[in-house]
Amino acid sequence: MPMRKGAKRKRVQKDKEEEVVKASSSSQDNHKQESTKAPTRAKRVKASKPQPEPEYFEDKRNLEDLWKEAFPVGTEWDQLDAVYQFNWNFSNLEDAFEEGGVLHGKKVYLFGCTEPQLVPYKDEQKVICVPAVVAIVSPFPPSDKIGINSVQRESEEIIPMKQMKMDWVPYIPLENRESQVDRLKSQIFILSCTQRRSALRHLKIDRVKKYEYCLPYFYHPFKEDELEQSTEVQIIFPAEPKPVFCEFDWELDELEEFADNLIKEEELSEDQKDAFKEFVKEKVREAKKANREARESRKKVLAEMSEETKKAYENMRFYKFYPVETPDTPDISKVKAPFINRYYGKAHEVF
Repeated sequence: MPMRKGAKRKRVQKDKEEEVVKASSSSQDNHKQESTKAPTRAKRVKASKPQPEPEYFEDKRNLEDLWKEAFPVGTEWDQLDAVYQFNWNFSNLEDAFEEGGVLHGKKVYLFGCTEPQLVPYKDEQKVICVPAVVAIVSPFPPSDKIGINSVQRESEEIIPMKQMKMDWVPYIPLENRESQVDRLKSQIFILSCTQRRSALRHLKIDRVKKYEYCLPYFYHPFKEDELEQSTEVQIIFPAEPKPVFCEFDWELDELEEFADNLIKEEELSEDQKDAFKEFVKEKVREAKKANREARESRKKVLAEMSEETKKAYENMRFYKFYPVETPDTPDISKVKAPFINRYYGKAHEVF
């Protein structure tokens, strides 16, 4: 029986509705499956370790170790560690080489020294070995000799530096340490000592003590040495039961009276008086001869000296540098002094 048109339309519509229901049902099933699926475990995130704060180090100043490199002449070996127990700051010495500084663009020779001083530190007074650096502006080394003198020694010695393993050597600033030294034209020279502390125990006591009595020597041909001007002699008369120690001035003291006073003070016995007087006369003769020879030698040096060298001596300048004040170092502001040593005399300027 042929289907009516209306029935066919209804059938097609019904088929379409079934397809829509199926699709909807399928979608719900899929959604249900997805919702009932066991949830996947989240990946564990590893806790990152806390990063340490970056450390910052101050750049080293170009001449920061200059004061340490200049050997502290005359310092007792067992006091060296005490000198370096403080973080002394010599930035004033470094600044002197900068533009506008007293040492800028000049040839300079430096040596170190130390001065035991009673200074305030941490609310109390302490004896501190204070370091200082002496700078000599000169076109040539101020001297190649060392003076050895002390109260205990009968006389001073002036000997070549090299006998004490000392010499002027070029100082290489930190930024140039990688360069070839022989290619650098150094303008800074330091007095260096190659004697190793570890080898001291193999030396005789007298040799070790010599280092403690060392003074950088300087002879200025235009100035009379204080020994040339002096009229005093040191007397160590080998008397019994003990030697007689005294100073005799041949211009101010009368020998007979001088000897009588020593007898009164029981420093000299009556029976040794004549021997003492002869001893003093001999010492006076030696001193006068030495003074005369020194004057003649100086005159000869001046006569043979070139005009260029004379000018160099006239323009030679001495500067003395002490550490600058910092919160962690002793206050040395009241102990600064221009005196260098008996050969150099006083500095032209103190920093």
